Amino acid sequence: MLTIGDKAPTFTSVDQDGNPVKLEDFKGKKLILYFYPKDNTPGCTAEACNLNENLASLTSKGFAILGVSPDPASSHLKFIAKFNLGFRLIADVEKLVAKTYEAWGEKSMYGKKYEGILRTTYIIDEDGTISHIFKKVDTKNHTAQILKEIDK
Repeated sequence: MLTIGDKAPTFTSVDQDGNPVKLEDFKGKKLILYFYPKDNTPGCTAEACNLNENLASLTSKGFAILGVSPDPASSHLKFIAKFNLGFRLIADVEKLVAKTYEAWGEKSMYGKKYEGILRTTYIIDEDGTISHIFKKVDTKNHTAQILKEIDK
């Protein structure tokens, strides 16, 4: 079970352009690593747009943002273009990053159980330590939710 104070697990994956991306790329920055179920769905779009609308204020505080979903790179490219997102998205088709970060598991909808992305955000500090974990994400106000916690 990942907890605050743990070293963030390393990962290597690819972004929307097929470029490699790994945790070490963000050393020296604070990273918002957020896991979301699917491109172009209401909650996921609200979350991505909220982070994007506040990108300047987040980057001015030293944050980089990286979104992760099991969608393929082609879906991410369309999602980024449609909403003019200013950050990278990981195409975690094999769910390796999600499983490493305990963001893949059993869900329930209308009484049916199934496996899927557990909407979760990790804040990883400059030296690779998990400083905050959000398991109850407010998709429409996620930036405010993050800033409220880190400013405590």
